[in-house]
This record gives sequence, structure tokens and C-alpha cells, in this order.
Amino acid sequence: MRSRLEAYFRFAEHQTHWRTEILAGFTTFITMAYIIFVNPAILSQTGMPLAAVTASTCLCAAIGSILMGLLANYPVALAPGMGLNAYFTYTVVNGMGIAWQTALGAVFVSGVLFLLLTLGGVRQRLVGAIPHQLHAAVAVGIGLFIAFIGLVNSGIIVRSNATTVTLGDLHHPSTQLAIFGVLLIAVLQAYRIKAAMLLGVLGTLALGILLHQVNYQPSIFHPLAIRSTAFHMDLRGALHLNAFEIIFVFLFVDLFDNIGTLVAVTEQAGLIAADHTIPRLDRIFFADAASTVVGALAGTSTVTSYIESSAGVAAGGRTGVTAITTGALFFAALFVAPIFGAIPAFATSPALILVGALMLKGSSSIEWKEPQIAIPAFLTLITIPLSYSIATGLSFGLISFAVLELATGGFRRQHWMLYLLAVLFLVRFIYLGPL
Repeated sequence: MRSRLEAYFRFAEHQTHWRTEILAGFTTFITMAYIIFVNPAILSQTGMPLAAVTASTCLCAAIGSILMGLLANYPVALAPGMGLNAYFTYTVVNGMGIAWQTALGAVFVSGVLFLLLTLGGVRQRLVGAIPHQLHAAVAVGIGLFIAFIGLVNSGIIVRSNATTVTLGDLHHPSTQLAIFGVLLIAVLQAYRIKAAMLLGVLGTLALGILLHQVNYQPSIFHPLAIRSTAFHMDLRGALHLNAFEIIFVFLFVDLFDNIGTLVAVTEQAGLIAADHTIPRLDRIFFADAASTVVGALAGTSTVTSYIESSAGVAAGGRTGVTAITTGALFFAALFVAPIFGAIPAFATSPALILVGALMLKGSSSIEWKEPQIAIPAFLTLITIPLSYSIATGLSFGLISFAVLELATGGFRRQHWMLYLLAVLFLVRFIYLGPL
């Protein structure tokens, strides 16, 4: 049985084994555990019951990650997406005055559209239309993005009215613990210890507990609380004409955030084929789309691939076992959510910072001496972290690449869908604002 599983997950091909894959799954989960409490905290501001959203967050992350691992055999974990949950709460429900049940209906419709686009091969063609020269730029940009998130979450970098960002208070205990975590992981990596990320997070957490910097507040929670949101979506309301823009945003942003994440993670893991394609892409997209549909039914915003999967890849994860392990831990969190939610930012931020650093290695493959590639690549990798949006960075890169191809007479060198994407991005910017 064990040998059959190893054959199914292609352990020999990826030169991996069970211990590495399971440790990678733990690493991914620990860097993502914040979503168990952050997502409910955001969505509960719509009037959705906090306990119900906590349960749906854990359940959907579990189903999505396990489905990705089993069906597509990729070390990519899924959960309700940050950014899209904020759009759901602050723009759709609180801003437009739309009931959360109707907003869930819009998420459901976008998930169904995802499935139809996947079954029709449209999403796969969209990925194929993205120039392979930009793959490394997307990976580097996302690396800078998650490193920046880690620096901000740890307090090392803070906002500034004068300079936008500046150095934080290095005397603050949590910031000092985060710096300790960065150094600990760096030393472990220098010794080539594969579990460096996981050990670094747990070591920093242990020191934080000893220094009384972890504020654990147990809460009352029961998985059956999900009944307050499950199957409460208003599909008829979502199909109303006024909901078209909402459905489009859910569809558009998740589509290109997901593409950017997949390109970055597969590039980092060395899973992109020699012809620059991503194997089993249809299965990846099916798992993603199905997870969004399940998420809407259970009572949460759009479920998407998580860039924190890069932490698991950095720990050696190369197969679906990594994602399945992460999913199993999310399922366990259904019953012990307060424990997992207690992991503070100072413990997980160092992993994000150093995973971001590891992802910068892709910059060496960018043809910096070729302006037609270097300029779109630069715009892609710098815009992703500065706009806090993978989709925005990808759009800047695609638009500039298409313009340069047209300006230099290279129209026939690229697939026609590249130019269609560029036009769609422009229309999106003009009529609907930032991504």
C-alpha cells in the first residue's frame, strides 16, 4: 500500500520521502494558521456569526488543500483568500449594503463560472498566454510581497506618514522575538536542516511563551456552529443585475491571484515542465474552483491558493502529500481552533521573510539585458509588493509586455490571448479601479 501511494504521488520522480512531505505540510499550516482567526474576524463584521465562520474557514481550507493534494498532486494549500474577504466585507456588504447571504451567492456563482472556464479549457489557455519570460518575475514579486508582509506583521517595518514606511520599534519585545526568529531560521538553513522553517517558528514561539509574550485566550467553539452560515446563500439575489460587478471582481481577482501564486510556487519547486507549462493544470484549477463552490455553500468568501505554500516548498515539499497534511491539520483545527489561533505573528513572520528571500533566486533567470523582457519583469516584481496585489502586478507586466511587442513589430510572436488579457486589464483599471 505504501509503495502504491509513493508511486501515485511520484516520490521517486521528485526525490522526496514521507518525512520531508509531512514536515513541509506542518510548515505550510503553521504559516497559514492565522487565517483561522483573521478570516472570521473580518467576515463577522458583516453580521455573520463568528463561530460559524471559524468552522467554515477550517472546513474549506481542509477540503481545498486535501482536494489539491489528491487530485492535482501539488504542494499547494488553499483557504479563504485575504483581500477577497476584505472586499466581501467592507465593499460588498458594508459599503454597498448587500446582505451577506447575497454576497455568498455571488461567491458561489463565481465558483461555478470558474468550473465552467476550467472544463472549457479557458483558464488553462489564460495561463498559456502569459509569457514564460514573466514567470520568474511573478515568483520574485511574490517573494518580495510575502517578505514585506512578514516585515510588517513582525513590526520591523511600520507605516509612516512622511516616508510611507519606516523602521519599527526594535525595542518592542515582539519585534525582537521576530528578529530572533529570522536569525534562528537563517542559522538552521546554513546548516542545511530541512525542517529549518518549522523549527524556527516553533523555537520562536517557545521563547515567546517563556517571556510571557503569548496571550492565550481560550474561546467557546463547536464545529456544528457552521449551521448558522451553511446553505444560507441567496443565489437569486446574487443573479440580480446589480451583482454583476461583484461577481466579476470575485472572478477576476481570484483568477489572476491564483495564476500568479501557482506560477510562483511551481517555479520555486521546480515543477514547471521544460516547455514552460504547468503539468496537470486542469486538475489544479478544478480543485480551486470546487473549493470556492464548497466555501460559498459552507459560508465563507472565495477560497484560493495560498502563497504561504512557498514555506512548505522551502521545507522540501514537492508533492500533494504536503497539501494533504496541511488540510488534515486544518480539519483538526475544527476541534481545537483556539490552540492553533494562538500562534502569534512574531513566530510566523520570520518564516515569511526568509521564504521571500529564497524566492528571489529566480531573478537570475530574467534577461535583464533585453529591455522587452526586463521592463515588464521589473514592473511585475515591483508592483506586486507595493500594490499588495498579485493580480495588479501581473497586469502591469502583461500590459507593458504587450505594448512593447506591438511597438517592436513582434505581434505574431505571441498568442492572441496575451493581447486580449492586456485589453481586459486596461478595461478593468479604467472602469472598476484597482485590483
